[in-house]
Amino acid sequence: MKRLTSVIATGLALGMAFGVQAATLEDVQARGSVSCGVSTGLAGFSQKDENGQWSGLDVDVCRAVAAAVFGDASKVQYKPLTAKERFTALQSGEIDILSRNTTWTHTRDTSLGLNFAGVNYYDGQGFMVSKNLGVTSALELDGAAVCIQAGTTTELNLADYFRANGITYKAVTFDTSDQTRAGFDSGRCDVLTSDQSQLYALRIGLQDPSGAMVLPEVISKEPLGPVVRQGDDAWFNIVKWSLAAMVEAEFLGIDSANADKAKSEGKPEQKRLMGVDTDSGEKMGISNDWAYNIVKQVGNYGESFERNVGSGSPLNIARGLNAQWNKGGIMYSNPVR
Repeated sequence: MKRLTSVIATGLALGMAFGVQAATLEDVQARGSVSCGVSTGLAGFSQKDENGQWSGLDVDVCRAVAAAVFGDASKVQYKPLTAKERFTALQSGEIDILSRNTTWTHTRDTSLGLNFAGVNYYDGQGFMVSKNLGVTSALELDGAAVCIQAGTTTELNLADYFRANGITYKAVTFDTSDQTRAGFDSGRCDVLTSDQSQLYALRIGLQDPSGAMVLPEVISKEPLGPVVRQGDDAWFNIVKWSLAAMVEAEFLGIDSANADKAKSEGKPEQKRLMGVDTDSGEKMGISNDWAYNIVKQVGNYGESFERNVGSGSPLNIARGLNAQWNKGGIMYSNPVR
């Protein structure tokens, strides 16, 4: 708790020290790339391969913004950040966007000088244990040693859950998700707790993935999304609507394969999203075909989900809450018009 409080205080001090940076778009255009803060490596969300190429659901948000601003999704500089480093990097101007499986909370939204630009993954905190432990419920974890990543909301949720259920635990903290996984793998703790999506991602990196299981309890709401600094509404709009365009494109049936056809022969709402007879880009200081460039180069939200964390990936996570609102989920975009 003291550590998190210290992080927040440090963030506030930095925000006041550096002040509001209200010309992010101009800075990004002058630099020729978007500086995007991502994780140090988390399968499905932001991970670098052996060729140095980044991919993942969070990475696609970075690419979408670059496509909107430059018409080129490749114009991104990735900055790997730990959970403890991420907010300071954004507040200080080291990065333009934080897209790093970050939970949208009241405290972060109201006291760190930051704005959340939407939700790109609805998650919830869970627990992973070794099958040899013989545990089938989190309520059987009294006295357990719990591996956890420092500087995250999971620390607070963990304390609340165990206190509410009258059981005790010993926290074993690490700075990165890879270190947390290694700690669990080496037996330094009985349990690893994190967002459920991360548990599935970390499990495939264990020495014996089949020997671990995710318990059924989900103890929190974890809406994850990209973040920008407060005080720059123009940049906030670009990031917010870049994510929204990916969601809206899926709803309208536009994907990377049929974007050209939707642009030339689509229904009025499809052609409008693709930049025909609209000044939606001009209102944000970018090209009117900004959403077309996103969908053509990055894909719609459903495409991004499936290739990174869904059925086209090793994680094979079901859409669940992250399905479109008219298909059983809660993923919803405001109208792009």
